[in-house]
Amino acid sequence: MSWSEQYVLGVAEMDATHQEFVELADALLLASDDELPALFAKLHEHTRQHFENEGRLMKACRFPAIGEHHNEHLRVLGELAHFSRSLARGRLDIVRQYAKGLPGWFATHLATMDAALAACLKRHQA
Repeated sequence: MSWSEQYVLGVAEMDATHQEFVELADALLLASDDELPALFAKLHEHTRQHFENEGRLMKACRFPAIGEHHNEHLRVLGELAHFSRSLARGRLDIVRQYAKGLPGWFATHLATMDAALAACLKRHQA
C-alpha cells in the first residue's frame, strides 16, 4: 500500500495523518523480523494519536455518527493491543498476517467513516 491521491479527503489535518498511517503500514509490510516490533509499536502509537485527534474533530463538527466511528476506533485499538501482545510473545507470523489486512481496512474506513467526517468538517467550516 502506498499513498495515493485517491486517499485525499480535502481536510489537510486528516490527509496528513492518513498519509503517515499509510507510510507506516507500508513499512510494516516490508519490515524485517528485527524491524517489525519497533515499527508495529510506532504504528500502534500513531493510530492511538490519530484516533484521539479524529475524536476531537468529530466533537468539533458535531458528527452525527460519532458513536459508530468511535466504536470502530476502539475495535481497531483493541486489535492493535492484542497483536502487540502476540508480538511480545514472538508471534511475528500472526502480526504479519494482520498487517496484510490493514490496507483493505484503511480503504474501507477512509471511504465510509472518514469521508463522512471530512464532509461534516467542511460543512462546519463553511
